[in-house]
Amino acid sequence: MSKPVFNRILLKLSGEILAGEKGFGIDPVITNDLALKVKEIAGQGIQIGIVIGGGNIFRGLSASSKGLERVPADYLGMMATIMNSVALQSALEKLDCDTRVMSALSITQLAEPYIRRRGIRHLEKNRIVIFAGGTGNPYFSTDTAAALRAIEIDADIIIKGTKVDGVYSADPEIDPNAKKFDSLTFKEVIDKELRVMDLTAVTLCKENNLPIIVFDIKSKNGLVDIINSVPIGTTVS
Repeated sequence: MSKPVFNRILLKLSGEILAGEKGFGIDPVITNDLALKVKEIAGQGIQIGIVIGGGNIFRGLSASSKGLERVPADYLGMMATIMNSVALQSALEKLDCDTRVMSALSITQLAEPYIRRRGIRHLEKNRIVIFAGGTGNPYFSTDTAAALRAIEIDADIIIKGTKVDGVYSADPEIDPNAKKFDSLTFKEVIDKELRVMDLTAVTLCKENNLPIIVFDIKSKNGLVDIINSVPIGTTVS
């Protein structure tokens, strides 16, 4: 196997992935499968930061559209990301992967407070770091949290695991004529309003020259292929 092309990555996962076929909650089988994939690339010496969404438990924006005030709704969503992060940490530690959860919200019984320099030190010691609690502020998505944390830890790339195998011109589950893109520029993503990550996250990545790869997290060897420079998914740069 060729030498990995990245030293440090930020893996962004949607909360919905953890729900599996149930569509809600945390599926232990899916969580363990994700942990195995992360362990495989950690074994190649990759330093790994992870950000997980909370949509499998609670989605703040959706709740606010149904009458709940936006600020408390967003904080509930942040707490959902902590639940997902602790579940993934547990699965990783069962596989003997030294893992830390660092939260932007104070919840010391479950997670360390997020301190940038401490997080980088954990990574340098080859610990997997899961960044929970979003940015700690309402009105910001976990996509934005992923972009922010990736920049702060000086990651080489954001790898976004989704339910589809890349970025399409339309939703491939709805439009059979949707076109898959192998590569895009940040400007194309913004101009075409493609749903790679939200606009704030994409703009952060663009301003900091941080590439994004979008791929199907369910694929067996997707993560390993990416870190070994096998062209899969969609690259945004």
